[in-house]
Amino acid sequence: MFAGTSKFAALAAALLLLAAGGLAQSGRVKPTPTPEEEPVRVITEEVKVSFLARDESGRFVPDVKAEDLVILENDLLHQATSVRRLPAYVLIVMDTGGELRAVKTLDQTRKTAAAVINSLRTEDQVALMQYSDKAEIVSEWTDKKDESLAAVGRTKFGRRSSFTKALDLAREFMMQEGIENRHLVLITDGTDSFARGDKIRETMRKMLGTDISVHVISYTRMETMDIAPRASGISKSPPPKALPDEIAAQLPPGARDVAQAPKIGPTIIVDRKHLRLMRERKKELETAEDNLLTLAEDTNGTIIIPETLDEMIEKARLVGQTIGSSYLLTYTPRVPFAERTGTRTVSITSKRAGLIVEARRKLIPGAAK
Repeated sequence: MFAGTSKFAALAAALLLLAAGGLAQSGRVKPTPTPEEEPVRVITEEVKVSFLARDESGRFVPDVKAEDLVILENDLLHQATSVRRLPAYVLIVMDTGGELRAVKTLDQTRKTAAAVINSLRTEDQVALMQYSDKAEIVSEWTDKKDESLAAVGRTKFGRRSSFTKALDLAREFMMQEGIENRHLVLITDGTDSFARGDKIRETMRKMLGTDISVHVISYTRMETMDIAPRASGISKSPPPKALPDEIAAQLPPGARDVAQAPKIGPTIIVDRKHLRLMRERKKELETAEDNLLTLAEDTNGTIIIPETLDEMIEKARLVGQTIGSSYLLTYTPRVPFAERTGTRTVSITSKRAGLIVEARRKLIPGAAK
């Protein structure tokens, strides 16, 4: 009996020990896992500026290096992180509308756009936009010149001019990811049927928040030259005939000669409403020319202000050649954008003998938003 009781007691004790061990394990406090540290994000700011490099004879220099250049941002010296030759992305914006145009025609604008396209390199990418009553993309990026020229031929005439809307669309289109060496070519008179003054300048200012170089081929001077006599109240255009030829032919010889004789001197315009309209148009064109000049200068672009249609076509080719001869430089600003807002002026010059580099643009971080 005692022997059986002892065996039972021993078994019970063993079971209690096992149970106690299990309870001890189940009640063990598990250590709290150390949370994974979030990766530190380093934002590297980068400024991109295109520039031309020529020798003293005006010829393109193909071997420019970072150490050849002097970069100043608000007079603070910077070092280039890269200097590259890349295919250009060129958006050509065609002004195909306007209520009071005299020189600007769809045919002339098409010829000018074609001259730019034909002067670009084979590897350059071209897209096309037209604007009149509205702004719209006519063709997407392509390096096939025949496709771009065909798109030029599909452009259409409109009655009005949505210049600021075209600039907004152009900026959004060009700032797509994966695009570098951005160039915008405006073939325009810079006037707008829907916006005036501050609105136009504010839209232009947004370009300074990008790395887009804006090149302008302007109708303003030719349009102003055409309208100037009418704005002054004097027209050099031939006046209407006093009598139709078939009626003058029935007059006696002396009276017929008087009726058909050309009038000497200019025609005086007495229509006050017409005079006011012409003067407003002239002022609008002069303001537009100033705005376009500022836009091109501030974005390190070129501006062509021809006085004849032939000059316009010829110099359009120079715009394409200039784009094709550009380098793209990048540098990291020494003063981060978050630390100092406002306008920054960037200039690039050469310290290498015989190398001529001139580039200057304004930069306003965040202005494009």
